[in-house]
Amino acid sequence: MIVRDYNDIVKSERNRVVSDAKWSSVRMLLAQDGMGFSFHITFLEAGSEHTFEYKNHFESVYCMQGSGSITDLATGETHLIRPGVMYALDKHDRHTLRAEEELVMACVFNPPVTGSEVHREDGSYALETT
Repeated sequence: MIVRDYNDIVKSERNRVVSDAKWSSVRMLLAQDGMGFSFHITFLEAGSEHTFEYKNHFESVYCMQGSGSITDLATGETHLIRPGVMYALDKHDRHTLRAEEELVMACVFNPPVTGSEVHREDGSYALETT
């Protein structure tokens, strides 16, 4: 059994990623935990905009706080994001996420991230192994 307290993890340099791109992420489960997925609590600053395309990962996201929108760049379709809304990038969808208010999101990645990834220019993570 793995039991972790967010309040302890958020203080850890190893499991907290802060980006100059106005987002941060607390990595609660990583590849080394052997669960087959990673679990993160991610914060996107109010007024920020982010374009990602996870070519090597699937991601599911649940909004816990804030408001914004997500646009599927292949179709141009935009969906509102607010508490209770979940989206899943089941086709490695290239997307733009906009935070009107600070967004607090619970995120799951498969395959799991190792914690050392950085976004590449195209908005993806390279596929890393532990």
